[in-house]
Amino acid sequence: MCAYACKGHIPPLESQRLRLRRMETTDAAMMFMCWSDPEVRRYLNLSGMSGREDAEDMIELLNELAKTEDALRWGIELKENGKLIGSCGFNYWQTEGAYKAEIGYELAKPYWGQGYMTEALRLVLSFGYGTIRLNRMEALVDPRNTGSQALLSSMGWTQEGLLRQVQHTSTGFKDMLMYSLLHEEWLRLEAKRNAVSV
Repeated sequence: MCAYACKGHIPPLESQRLRLRRMETTDAAMMFMCWSDPEVRRYLNLSGMSGREDAEDMIELLNELAKTEDALRWGIELKENGKLIGSCGFNYWQTEGAYKAEIGYELAKPYWGQGYMTEALRLVLSFGYGTIRLNRMEALVDPRNTGSQALLSSMGWTQEGLLRQVQHTSTGFKDMLMYSLLHEEWLRLEAKRNAVSV
């Protein structure tokens, strides 16, 4: 089995309402509004942003990480108006010996509770299991982030346990909850979802 390599290419993915695409520095103003919002940032391991230039730097960094096969991040765009409302993707992936990846995501507050992140993550999961040929997806969630826990649980993810002091941030070491979803579980969930929608 050949290991997946994106070679810096961030392929566009589409659902009914969303387009996942490569972020450009011209998206910096919209992403700055998202990334600088204290409520969005509360549980993210994201350094502070003082202006649009910081968002431009972040976008360039994320695109560079795709070139070095270290991460793959999409901007989440509303198809109806072309507005970027957040981002999601793989913080890392590993094929040889593991076939797993860790996902990350954030959404601008005005778009919370409307099913957008569920829709976006389905695209990411489908790409991960189908194209990268992963077997396991992981997500690390701050124990205080009940919204993210509810999102993953609603999508069929399993909370495996608490990883003690697994992340270092500007405020010190943090505990994180480990969630996972296996390829075989994803296939069962998708089959059930498709049967209901027919």
